[in-house]
Amino acid sequence: MKFSFTICLIIIFKLGLLAQVLEGVVKNQDNEPIIDAYVYLTQSKIHSHTDDIGYFKLNKIDVGDTLVVTYLGYKTIRKVIDPSALKESLKLVMVDGKLLLDQVQVTGSMRNAYQISNIDIQLNPVKSSQEILQKVPGLIIAQHAGGGKAEQIFLRGFDIDHGTDIAINVDGMPVNMVSHAHGQGYSDLHFLIPETVDDIEFGKGTYYADVGNFGTAGYVNFTTKDKIDKSVLGAEYGRFDTRRLYGLLDLLGNVKNTSAYIASEYIYSDGPFESSQNFNRFNIMAKLVKSFEDESKLTLQASIFDSKWDASGQIPQRLVDAGTISRFGAVDDTEGGFTSRINLSLNHLKPLGVSNFVKTNVYMVKYDFQLFSNFTFFLENPEEGDQIMQSEDRTIYGMQSQIFDSRYYENFTLNSQLGIGLRHDEVEDNQLSSTLNRQFIRDRFSFGDVHETNMFAFASTEIDFGQWLIVPGIRFDFFSFEYVDLLQTLYSTRSKNASIVSPKLNLIYNPNQNLQLYLKTGKGFHANDTRVAINDELKTIPSAYGVDLGSVWKPNSKVWLTAALWSLYLEQEFVYVGDAAIVEPSGETQRSGVEVGVRWQLTDNLFFDSDATYTMARSIEEGVESGQDYIPLAPDLTMAGGVSYNTNNWSSALRYQYIKDRPANEDNSLVAKGYMVVEANANYKFDKLTIGISIDNLFNTEWNQAQFATESRLQNEPMSVEEIHFTPGTPFFVKGRVAFNF
Repeated sequence: MKFSFTICLIIIFKLGLLAQVLEGVVKNQDNEPIIDAYVYLTQSKIHSHTDDIGYFKLNKIDVGDTLVVTYLGYKTIRKVIDPSALKESLKLVMVDGKLLLDQVQVTGSMRNAYQISNIDIQLNPVKSSQEILQKVPGLIIAQHAGGGKAEQIFLRGFDIDHGTDIAINVDGMPVNMVSHAHGQGYSDLHFLIPETVDDIEFGKGTYYADVGNFGTAGYVNFTTKDKIDKSVLGAEYGRFDTRRLYGLLDLLGNVKNTSAYIASEYIYSDGPFESSQNFNRFNIMAKLVKSFEDESKLTLQASIFDSKWDASGQIPQRLVDAGTISRFGAVDDTEGGFTSRINLSLNHLKPLGVSNFVKTNVYMVKYDFQLFSNFTFFLENPEEGDQIMQSEDRTIYGMQSQIFDSRYYENFTLNSQLGIGLRHDEVEDNQLSSTLNRQFIRDRFSFGDVHETNMFAFASTEIDFGQWLIVPGIRFDFFSFEYVDLLQTLYSTRSKNASIVSPKLNLIYNPNQNLQLYLKTGKGFHANDTRVAINDELKTIPSAYGVDLGSVWKPNSKVWLTAALWSLYLEQEFVYVGDAAIVEPSGETQRSGVEVGVRWQLTDNLFFDSDATYTMARSIEEGVESGQDYIPLAPDLTMAGGVSYNTNNWSSALRYQYIKDRPANEDNSLVAKGYMVVEANANYKFDKLTIGISIDNLFNTEWNQAQFATESRLQNEPMSVEEIHFTPGTPFFVKGRVAFNF
C-alpha cells in the first residue's frame, strides 16, 4: 500500500513537472514590446510568438532546457531554464544586432512570409512612395499619368488597375477608394512618406478573415514608426529638375513612455517628357505615442497630402513608328490633375489580461480628386478633342476593434481573434464630364453622390499543436449602396443592400524548424462600384475562391526558399471604361500559377534575392471560345530581385525588374511589350552625414511602362485605329542625396 502511494506521488510529481509553464515579456532597449519575436526551447522544440504587448507563454517546460528568442535585427537571446525562471514572469530585453537571415525562423505562423519583406526594407530602404509596394515579393507597379496618379499594380497574373484586387491599409486606415471616380478600389499611396515606414505585412490570396473588400489577389498593411532614433534633414536632386526635400523631427527626445515626431517632404519634377510635368507633391505627418504602466498604448496621428501635375498622356504606337513624335512626345499634353488627402486616426491597445488584449482604431479621411485625361484624342469630338474630367469630393469615417485571446493547454494552444468594424464613404459630385482645356465642362456623362457603408465582423482561431497549425476563420460583410443621380430632373435616389459570408480554412505543417508545408483555402470578394451595384442585373458582390499549396524551406541558416502552387477563381472581373462612365463586368475568370522566391545571405554583408511568378490567366465565361479567352494585360511571367551589400557605413544595391510580353486584348492580336530594367544605388554614412546616389534604368533601356489596347483617332485621320497606346518608361535617371542626422 505504501509502495503504491509512493508511485502515485511520483507520477503526480512528474505530471506536475510536465504542466510547468514559462511566461514572459520581450522588449527592446527603449522598453517597447517586440511583436512576433520567435520564442522556442532547443530540447523540447516547443515554440511560441510574442503578441502585441510582447507577451509569450510556453507549456511543458523542463528545467535545464535552453530558451532561445530571435527577431530580425536584434541579438539572439539564449537562457538556460532554472527553477527560478518558472516562478515568475521573465522580462527579456533584446539589443540591436546585425541583420542576419538566420534570425528569420520558419514557423507555424499564418503570415511568416512577410518577414522577408522586412529584410528587404532594411537592406534597400525605399526611395519613394511609389516603390513601397514593390517590397511585396512578386508585386510590380507602373505609372502612366505624370507621377501624381496612383500606379497600376501587377500581382499574381492580375493587372489590378489601381487596386481592384488588392487590399491596402496604412496604420489601420484603408487606402482603397470604393466607387471612385476613376476606378473601383483606386489606391493612391503617395501620402505615405517612405522614411516613416517601419513594417510591411502582406499576404497573398483570399485566406485571411480580417481582410475584407478587394482582398482577392492579396493584401498589404503598412505600419509607420512609433518613434525615430534621430532627427534627419535631407535633400535630393536629379535629372529633369527633380528635387526632394524631407525631414523627420523628434519632438520629445528621451521622455519616458512617450514619443512624438513630425515628418514632411516636398517633391518637384519636370519629368522626362517634352512637355513639363510640373509635378508638385507635399506631405506632412505628425504622430504621438503614449505608453502606460499597464502595457496599454494610445497613438494619435494626423497627415496632410497635396499633389498636382501635368501629363503628356498615353501616345499611339503609330505616331512614334512614323517619326511624327518621339517616345516622350504628346498628342494632348493638357492632361493632369490634382489630389489631396487629410488623415486623422486614433489607435488604442488595451491589455485585458496577461494573454489577451483589445486593439481599436478610429479614423477619418478627407479626400479630393480631379483628373483630366484623353485616351481617344479626336474619336468622339473631331473638332475639340475627347478630353474628360473625373472628379470627386470624399469623406470616409471608420473604426475597427479586435479582441485577441490566447489559451494555453497541455497539448495545444488557441490563439483567437474576434473583430467588428464599420466604414462609411460619403462621395459628393462624383462625376465624369467632357471638358475643354481643363476649364470648360461641355457635357456630363455621370454626376451624382455616392453613399456606401460596409459593416463587418470576423473571427479566426489558430489551433497550434506544435508541428500542426489549423486555422479556421469566417467573415461576414454587409453593404449598403446608395446613389443620388444629379443628372435627373427630379431628385432620384437608388439604393441596394447586399451581404456575403466568407469562410476560410488553412492547414500548416512544420515537421521541423527549417521546413513548413501549407494548404490555404478561402473565399474572398471585391464589391462592385455603387453605380453598378444598384443594377439588379449584375453581381453586387462577386466572390473569389482561392487555394494555395506551398512550402517555406531553410536548407541552412543562410538560405530562405519559398514555393507555391495556387489557383484563384473570380465570379466576375471589372473593366473600368474611363471615357464612358461605366464599369464593364467581364465575366468569370480563372488564374493558376506557380511562384518561387529565394533569399540568400552570401556573407554577413552580401545578400541576394529573387522572386518569380508564372501565371495562366483565362476567361472561363460561358460562350467564350478558345483563343478569345485571354485576359487583357494580365502578366504571365514576372521576375524581380537583386544583390545588396551593407556594412556599418556603406550600403549599395543592384536590382532588376522583368515582365514578359503579354496579351493586350482578348485574342492576343495586340501585344503589350515586356521589359527588363535595372537600377542601382549606393550610400555612405559618415558620423552624422549620409551621401548617396541612385540610378534608375541603369542601361537606358527603351521600355513601355503602361500599355493599353485603345481605339483612337487623330485629328487628320478619317478612320479610327485600335492599337497599343503607351506611356514610356523613365530613361537613364540619376539622383544624388545628402542627409544630416542630429
